[in-house]
Amino acid sequence: MSKKDNAPMPASSAGLLTFFNEETQGVKIRPEIVVIGSISLIAVSIVINIFK
Repeated sequence: MSKKDNAPMPASSAGLLTFFNEETQGVKIRPEIVVIGSISLIAVSIVINIFK
């Protein structure tokens, strides 16, 4: 057998998938709300700077 046949297999991403699929405790917020909140905060900041 050659060295190539005994080479270890590359690491899979299964560990990362398992990590990200785990449920954690804490506040759960939908991504849409975070995006809308961020855009609203930016818009309010721009409006305040315009009328300042």
